[in-house]
Amino acid sequence: MIESIPLSTSTNLRSCLDQLGTLLGDRLGFGQALREQHSHGESWHPGALPDAVCFPRSTEEVCEIVKVCASHSVPLIPFGAGTSLEGNVHADRGGVCVDLSQMNTIVDVHTEDFDCQVQAGVTRRQLNEYLRDTGLFFPVDPGADATIGGMASTRASGTNAVRYGTMRENVLGLTVVTANGKAMKVGTRARKSSAGYDLKSLFVGAEGTLGIITEVTLRLYPMPEAMSAAVVNFPDVESATKAAITTIQFGIPIARVELMDKQYMGAVNGYSKTDYLERDTLFLEFHGTEAWVAEQAEQFGEIAAEFGGGDFQWAVKEEDRRKLWRARHNAYYAGLAMSPNGKGYVTDVCVPISRLSESIEAVRKDLAETNLVSPILGHVGDGNFHLTIFIDTDDAESLKDAEQLNLRLVKRAIEMGGTCTGEHGVGSGKLKSMKLEHDQESLELMRVLKQTLDPQNIFNPGKVVSI
Repeated sequence: MIESIPLSTSTNLRSCLDQLGTLLGDRLGFGQALREQHSHGESWHPGALPDAVCFPRSTEEVCEIVKVCASHSVPLIPFGAGTSLEGNVHADRGGVCVDLSQMNTIVDVHTEDFDCQVQAGVTRRQLNEYLRDTGLFFPVDPGADATIGGMASTRASGTNAVRYGTMRENVLGLTVVTANGKAMKVGTRARKSSAGYDLKSLFVGAEGTLGIITEVTLRLYPMPEAMSAAVVNFPDVESATKAAITTIQFGIPIARVELMDKQYMGAVNGYSKTDYLERDTLFLEFHGTEAWVAEQAEQFGEIAAEFGGGDFQWAVKEEDRRKLWRARHNAYYAGLAMSPNGKGYVTDVCVPISRLSESIEAVRKDLAETNLVSPILGHVGDGNFHLTIFIDTDDAESLKDAEQLNLRLVKRAIEMGGTCTGEHGVGSGKLKSMKLEHDQESLELMRVLKQTLDPQNIFNPGKVVSI
């Protein structure tokens, strides 16, 4: 591999890559196409090329990679499936991209304890396929077939969060490689603990800025006896949102409740070849016994009717439910298909559910004052919603308008007691928003943690917190 190192590479970096080549052989690459593939996620942010990409297969190899890079002060950028949306995996300062996709072993499943241990490169679909015959499943579903390590790193959530929680609630333990090149185990398989600082939660959501997650212990759940999904239309977004909020406030344990506005419904029909009514719509799913699912559905139907909901389309068979949720998960790509020459400026916020309808209506008014096109979707059961602003990134005026719209969205969410990002993470895209959400003392503590655990600032630099 040594002869493939670009001639322009600095002496220090060349020495680092020489050592990594000896360690990894052909699992270290410098090709332009490979580096471009690892220069970005799925966001609109311009890519930033790493100097090299490596593919470890064990925690021990990650330890050695970290030791080599640390000895040369070369940045390390962990990479999973490349589905992040806020510039989370961009190599803004060059360095070595650590692609964990070949660390995809399901290490152990404890069916009697409802937990499992997996390597970081296992994807959520891979895990659930493996679990199919055990009667268990892993519910966190961000839509994309992300890796478990990446989901832990961004504290992902998704469509099932209203019932089953986010990665924060479902990660029991981690193996993390720290800046000294040693592997540290945090958390246990126990369901609760009072033993010291909660170090596990420090790394969940850290986006690889404090260490590289190599293994994850997860909470699992029994497959429900019955599942029933539905699509229901409403006269407007406000009515749909209020119906969802009322359902939560009444304590109905709905498993999923997703909003897609009529713009998105039109895009989904064109992309997924579906024939849903192009109206503001909720996608729902109920889990439990057959009797309990039927009762939940009836209770929701009564609430929906109060807000003008109707035209229920039910999906009980597994293949029908899969088709319904595939259409929802493909909404982003459906939107991009509407704007073939543009990109999706994707952003999200999360607010207390009592303020959700107000927040959505306010951003719709903001949109009406611009020439921007941005359909809305959201995990309305937990107050999280997304804008996908379709822009031409070469059009400076359009990009500026999108950035201003995002800023107003974020400021309003924070003023309502919410957050600048419910699930996409900070990355580099929401870095400026951290100053709006956190006071100076909190930001300084984050910097102290970063500098203590990563004194050379080599772990995914330029993300989450400014140093």
